[in-house]
Amino acid sequence: MNAAEPGRRPAADGRALTAAERAATTIRPDILALSAYAVGHEDDGIKLDAMENPYGLPDVVRDAIAAAARATPLNRYPAGRHDALESAVRAAFGVPDDAALLFGNGSDELISLVVQACCSPGDTVLSPVPSFVMFDMSARFHHARFVGVPLTAAFELDLPAMLAAIRAHRPKVVFLAVPNNPTGGRWADDAIEAILAAAPGLVVIDEAYQPFADGTWMPRAAGLANAVVLRTVSKIGLAGLRFGYLAGPAPWIAEIDKLRPPYNVDVLTEAVMLAVLRHKAVLDEQAARLRASRDGLARELAALPGVTVHPSSANFLLARFSGKMGGNAVHQALKTRKIRVRAFPGDPALRDCLRISLGTPDEHAALIAALRDILG
Repeated sequence: MNAAEPGRRPAADGRALTAAERAATTIRPDILALSAYAVGHEDDGIKLDAMENPYGLPDVVRDAIAAAARATPLNRYPAGRHDALESAVRAAFGVPDDAALLFGNGSDELISLVVQACCSPGDTVLSPVPSFVMFDMSARFHHARFVGVPLTAAFELDLPAMLAAIRAHRPKVVFLAVPNNPTGGRWADDAIEAILAAAPGLVVIDEAYQPFADGTWMPRAAGLANAVVLRTVSKIGLAGLRFGYLAGPAPWIAEIDKLRPPYNVDVLTEAVMLAVLRHKAVLDEQAARLRASRDGLARELAALPGVTVHPSSANFLLARFSGKMGGNAVHQALKTRKIRVRAFPGDPALRDCLRISLGTPDEHAALIAALRDILG
């Protein structure tokens, strides 16, 4: 192919541009400046870095899943409606009958759809920080401006700062992770009420970790004029399934639904969800087991030299390592022992902090033994 053929054009020196050069001149500059969301790929060792449920599903549930998958026709597109799945989700997760529902490929897709539906280029998306990174990334992807309001030094919500930021920036969307990732705190209901009263646009209450916390906004999902409740099944044992749901007043859900890609919930996901939700008690028991282990792990971590553990209402703990070894060094030392936790080397607010997912008793024991060796 010569330089005059379609798909090729010469550089200033007469040579054909490479794929990298073409991408650099075609992709949006703000996307070129971003780093992709990093996902770990290690399968061996003790995995305490992704807030997953460490307990597998029992055979009776796995058999139900296998039967559902065998009976699912893969040669047909998914149905346009998911009436059976909607009924099952409402019953399993307490979604009010008068709240509209929107399903997504994980909560990530729903976050993106909310921003896309609400924001024109330059509009503001606001959230406390540090919080779930996809709030920021989705804003950038859709040409919106992200404003992060720092938490207090103790990782509490700074309500006066939040209200001042809402007045100053008039955000189209406010994201509130309740409990918050990666700090674990659950913001007080009266603080959220104040934010709802002040916000000029939509408030998304992200309850990804609600099964491990006290309280929920779901019973009010239909009656909040400017709020929706976002959930995922990832934290309760179905992280590999990629299924999330958004509940709220019908006028909001109907508009966001216009942007939903057709067939975004595939037939296998629907079949597996229906099979698993018939055994919802299994997931509830596992979540209760993890929640019951949280305080004990927090006490053991706090007893280590130089370790401060922040209060958590989620299925993880955020610990700061301020002794002779900082968080990044401890992270690497654990990694050599094939114990994986999450570090935040690029975030000054989380300097020396490690986020540790709740695991099995044996995994907790191995973690504490390793930390005693590393820190001692």
